[in-house]
Amino acid sequence: MNNTITETNFNFPGQQSVYKGKVRDVYALEDSRLVMIASDRLSAFDVVMPKGIPYKGQILNQIATKMMNDTEDLVPNWLEATPDPNVAVGRKCEPFKVEMVIRGYLSGHAAREYKAGKRQLCGVAMPEGMKENDKFPSPVITPATKAEQGDHDEDISREDILKRGIVSEEDYITLEDYTRKLFKRGSEIAAERGLILVDTKYEFGKTEDGKIVLIDEIHTPDSSRYFYKEGYEERQEKGEPQKQLSKEFVRQWLIQNNFQGLEGQKVPEMSDEYIASVSERYIELYEKITGEEFKKADVSNIQQRIEQNVLEYLK
Repeated sequence: MNNTITETNFNFPGQQSVYKGKVRDVYALEDSRLVMIASDRLSAFDVVMPKGIPYKGQILNQIATKMMNDTEDLVPNWLEATPDPNVAVGRKCEPFKVEMVIRGYLSGHAAREYKAGKRQLCGVAMPEGMKENDKFPSPVITPATKAEQGDHDEDISREDILKRGIVSEEDYITLEDYTRKLFKRGSEIAAERGLILVDTKYEFGKTEDGKIVLIDEIHTPDSSRYFYKEGYEERQEKGEPQKQLSKEFVRQWLIQNNFQGLEGQKVPEMSDEYIASVSERYIELYEKITGEEFKKADVSNIQQRIEQNVLEYLK
């Protein structure tokens, strides 16, 4: 799969450091700017899969860019430009060490906790008598602490965040306010496309002049779960699984092939056919979420393309 980008080793002018995440590589420049490259790496259960997914980085980067542009009237964000389909350039920020997870529906992790008998998640009460994928009376914020490398993110309550001094109360009130505003707008955008924004996570940082801004990605299939609106009610009434638009289909395939990221488990072999099908699903996600046709970038030499476009922009 030489038409994917799974590793980067660039040396841009004024480069100070490189941070390599599960999916994105972030290059810090001396002028307080960051060059963030969305790779084609696929991560599930906190494990990066051995093969890349064609066009995945482009898809995530372009959805995030579009959604940041569509919400910047509500919440300021870090983004300055996207000089390449896989690249975002923006202001350097000090990230908050919490992920702001917001849930409109009892799905995924929340549903698993509920099934296990818990009626509180991150200090937030969940009503009795709910079934999986039911809508909450109003969206609930269930933060997670950002894990140090390799560890899983952990649920944390608002009280613990403040008690441990992870975020000041003044800043946390802003984070909650921004999270609710973004989720409301994201839900409205989804509804226009015949989708339901089920849950998502937002990450925030502080600029050098102390301004809180939205960073990383927003409303992508890697950070969010979507259902199709059509047939949602009928499926709930019949107790059927919802039709999803998210990375969940990859997780389900891995579970069926006996992999959940647990010790001693081996990542199942992904055939070229399977990888092509995952790529097609991501393209479908892009088109549904944005309402636009996906235009494949030239992938004959991605490394060279990215380098040229970034150098041209930095001039």
